[in-house]
Amino acid sequence: MALRLGDIAPDFTAETSQGTISFHEWIGDSWAVFFSHPRDYTPVCTTELGAVARIKDEFDKRNTKVIAISVDPLDSHAGWIKDINETQNTNVNFPIIADPDKTVANLYDMIHPNASDTATVRSVFVIGPDKKIKLTFTYPASTGRNFAEILRVIDSLQLTANYSVATPANWEHGQDCVIVPAVKDEDIPAKFPKGHTVIKPYLRTTPQPNI
Repeated sequence: MALRLGDIAPDFTAETSQGTISFHEWIGDSWAVFFSHPRDYTPVCTTELGAVARIKDEFDKRNTKVIAISVDPLDSHAGWIKDINETQNTNVNFPIIADPDKTVANLYDMIHPNASDTATVRSVFVIGPDKKIKLTFTYPASTGRNFAEILRVIDSLQLTANYSVATPANWEHGQDCVIVPAVKDEDIPAKFPKGHTVIKPYLRTTPQPNI
């Protein structure tokens, strides 16, 4: 069965380009982005790993660790990382899991047989410090991911985890948020001292509360 939002992310132990990890222990008190790649030495994957390496400080600012997985062995990863660093003008600064027997890929339902019975799809899991799955994306092998969108979603997840708000369409950090319906009108002033706007009784907005 596919993993769903709110499920505990399956734990595992695996070899990575930065040593052996136990996944839950590795996450610790951080958030995590876990994303898969169909194969080593593939062009779209090469650009993706380079893109993540270049913006890793943005994930760090959000207390978020990043980890990739490919169904190739460690020695293949080592050579590929050299190519990524060379062609993408960066330094891969996060672990890549080696999963040649596809144990982790199958645990996370990353192989979709109608697309390919050997290569993983481009899965993305955002996992909270409570080890629960907060977000999933699935891209086809032919489409590179938008990591700016993944950062945007992490901003929303971290905000809405701590305040009684939701984020509207196309929201970006610093913009107004939606007050969730569970908050009664009479409780808004105390909860949201920056003020609020009533557009409709069910649509109330407030400045982002954590800035």
